[in-house]
Parts: sequence; structure tokens; C-alpha cells
Amino acid sequence: MSNLPAEAKRIDRIRALVARFPKEPGVYLMKDDKGRVLYVGKAKDLRARVSSYFQASADLLSSRGPEIASMAAQVEDIDFLECDTEVDALLQENRLIKDIQPPYNERLKDGKTFPYIEITTRDDYPGVFITRTPRPKGTKIYGPFTSVNDLRDAVNALQKVFKFRTCELDIREDDDKKRFFRPCLLYNIKQCTAPCADKISRADYKKDIERFKRFLNSKQSTVLREMEKEMQSLSTELRFEEAARIRDRIRAIQKLNLGRTDTLEWQPESFYIDPAKGLARLARVLELDEPPRIIEGIDIANLQGQETVGSLVCFIDGRPLKAGYRRFRIKSVEGIDDYASIREVVRRRYRRAGGGEEMYPDVILIDGGLGQLHAAMEAVEDHFVKPPMVISLAKREEEIYVQARKQPIRLPRTDEGLRILQQVRDEAHRFAQHYHHILRAKRQFDEDVNAGNRPPKRKKKKNARKTDAGLNRKKGEKVVEIEQEIPLDVIDNDLPPIDAYDADMPPPEEEVQRHPEVD
Repeated sequence: MSNLPAEAKRIDRIRALVARFPKEPGVYLMKDDKGRVLYVGKAKDLRARVSSYFQASADLLSSRGPEIASMAAQVEDIDFLECDTEVDALLQENRLIKDIQPPYNERLKDGKTFPYIEITTRDDYPGVFITRTPRPKGTKIYGPFTSVNDLRDAVNALQKVFKFRTCELDIREDDDKKRFFRPCLLYNIKQCTAPCADKISRADYKKDIERFKRFLNSKQSTVLREMEKEMQSLSTELRFEEAARIRDRIRAIQKLNLGRTDTLEWQPESFYIDPAKGLARLARVLELDEPPRIIEGIDIANLQGQETVGSLVCFIDGRPLKAGYRRFRIKSVEGIDDYASIREVVRRRYRRAGGGEEMYPDVILIDGGLGQLHAAMEAVEDHFVKPPMVISLAKREEEIYVQARKQPIRLPRTDEGLRILQQVRDEAHRFAQHYHHILRAKRQFDEDVNAGNRPPKRKKKKNARKTDAGLNRKKGEKVVEIEQEIPLDVIDNDLPPIDAYDADMPPPEEEVQRHPEVD
């Protein structure tokens, strides 16, 4: 082991770590020996993507450039965050790069977001726009898209089919003067139906917009077939330049992959929000006397009932306070039972607050729906002091369930209060998944050791001059190759202590701390 070069040990340890990554979409964070994030990337397949940096045949210098090659040489640890879809990974990468500002990420470090298609649904004659900052109300949003140039080409091609307007004019149905208005050039080239000049009724224009929305959702195949027929017809007539323009429009639409429903979910968390405005809005929604200063989020993570863990994250004034984070290894629950797991975490975390020994946070947020909220409330029903506000946030529909209310609160996805809660919920989810993966990796390692599985032996190097012995031998000395085996402890050297944040029942002093005073 002592003769094994330090660089080889580092690479082997990282390969062993990456081998336990899931083959799912997600975001990976490469860190140096001090835990600083060097690079953030996204992947359709986390294991395949990250392992490509450390393969023996990988030539990062020529394929990725000197910057990435230098970064890979500094990597000591890699963390990852699983995502449901590739689009979620795209947006998560965007947000993490803007927050962390890693030194080796060149793109996405500015204040820009991805482009979206925006339809102004509240207008009498809805307009279609490309924007990076969607309006908070009265719009239908599609996206995000990675290339604004391809998006512009596609929208231009779609406008020739659906004839929608792209101007900022305030066009009203009851405006009698619009019939005297002179339409722009887009009407003359048959790319717009000119509602500004009363050339189309509101009902007919609405039908065009509805067809366009259906196309964006899933029905683009019909339009593509029509464009392909037109391209073939132009080609038959030897009008090759026009046929080439149609071909380019078809390719622009296909590049957008508009037919996939998962790419059409708007993810508002990629946009910056003012924490003060978000908390003020949240106070109005929850009918609080003043904006909440301390919000704690709780989530549960497990895989088929194994390595069930709970996480708790703390936000103060809308920003994460890492010193207030806690993680819990669930001890009283066997199998899959999120409700019982939530009860255990809530009971352990707020045992002292329930006895009046410390303060509750202003808001306790549970990741889940009505059932998860009831489980949390059951955990504190015998407390002498009750928490001031307990809520839950359900995924997908993003409904807010509040204690003592029968119906959930539904807010627009652009609502600043909702987006504050989404940030807390997503961070609790990330923290729970991180701890769960640590435990799962340890279990897999223990199973391999018990089964007698060991890492593969290092292959002999054909050219003795490239070996350590070949480089250091004196002239005339015989080179003896020693086949070395990687010790098992090399793989697991840098795994963090598993029980660093665990707590027995009841928890020790250091697990539940009072909130720090905040000016």
C-alpha cells in the first residue's frame, strides 16, 4: 500500500465512490480536499457521466480542455443530487451554479435564466413571447429551453402556421377604432392574422391560440407532417432554397423536443426571489401577525424501507443556516412508513420545545400532503407548548396544507411566498437524500466485505520503463514486477462518520440546539 502512488489511490477511491452512484438523472458536485465545490454539472445518467472523468482512457486535456483537466486533478470528493427528470437536473444545475459560483463553471454564472415561451392568456387577443423573466400573473408558460436561438427559429416557424401575434400592443375587443389601424408587415406576409386591425374575430383568434397550446403540449406531429409535405413539394418543383428554409424550421422545432410533457412543466425555482418579499407574502397567506423569521423543513428518505433517514433544515430570514441542519437515522420504524418516520423526527426534534425549554421556529414545514401534516401534529399533541404554525407542501400540485384548515391553499407557481416554501422543501429533500446515500453506500460496502468481494487486482504494466521500478532502477538492475492488490480500506477512507448526526432515544444535548440569536 505504501508503494501505491498517491494519485493512483485517489483515482481508485473516486472510482469506487462513483460506482455506487445511481443511473438516474441528477446533478453532481465535484469538491477539493477542503470540501469546496470546484464544478457543478448535470447528467442524464449520473454514474456514466461522472465516471467518464476518471476512466483510464479519458483524455480530458484534448476532449474537455486544460481547465477541466486541471479541475479533475484536484477532485477529492463528489456529491450528487438525484432529480426526477432531465429538466429538473437542468434547472437544479442552473440554481446551484448561481448560488455557489464554482470556479470551473464558465456558463450560467451570470444573472440570466433559461428562455421560456409565454402566452398572455388574460388578453383579449393573447400574444406569444420569448422571455427570460415571465410575468407573475395572467400567462401560460412553456419551458425551459436551453438554446434561445433555436427557440426563436422555432417560434418564427410556428407563427407561420398558427398566425399568432408577437407585438406588445394593447388590443381590446371593444375598441372600435382598431378597424382603422394599419397592420404591420407580418400580416402582408401571412404570418399574423392582424387582430390589431380587426382582421379576425376574437373567437377565431382564440381557436388558433388553443391549437398552438395543444401543439406545444403534444400535438406537433401533425404540423411537422404538413411542413414535411410542403418541403417535398418545393423540392419537386426545384425550389430548393425555399425547401431548405422549411427543412431548417423543422429541425429547429425538433431540437426543442416540444412534445415531451415533462419538459413543459415550468419550474419557478430557477428565478431569484427577494426573501423579504417572499416572507411578507407568506405571512399574509398563513395569516401570521408578522413575517416568519425562522422556518424549519423536514423530509424523509428511504429505499424500499431500508436506511430510512430524516432531515431537518433551518432557514433564517429566507436564507439557509447550515449550523441549524440536523439529520436523523430512524430507529423506531421498520419498512416503509413515512407517517411514523415523520412522527419520530418531529418528536425528537421538538421534545424540549414542547416542554418550554426552548423556542419553536415560526413555521415548521413538512414535505408531503395532508397525511404527513397529520402525522406531525400527532407527534406534538401531548406537548405542553404547541408549535405556532405547522404546514405541509405537496409536490406536483404544490398545495399548502395548514393546521386546523380543511382545504389546502393553492397559490400561483409565481407566488413569492410559495417559492420560499419550495426552496425550504427542496433543500430538506436534498439533505435527506445525501444522508440516505451515505448509509446506503456503507451498507453496500459491508455486504461486499461479508461476501468476500474485493476490488480487482491491478494489471501488470507492459512497459517496465513506465513503472515506478522502471523509473527508479539503476542501470543493469533487474526489474521485478510485484502484483499489488488495493486494500479494502482505501475505498472507504473518506466516508464521513455515519453516526455523526445520529441520535439515540432520547437525543443527546448536541442534537437539539437552541436557535442562535439573529439580529
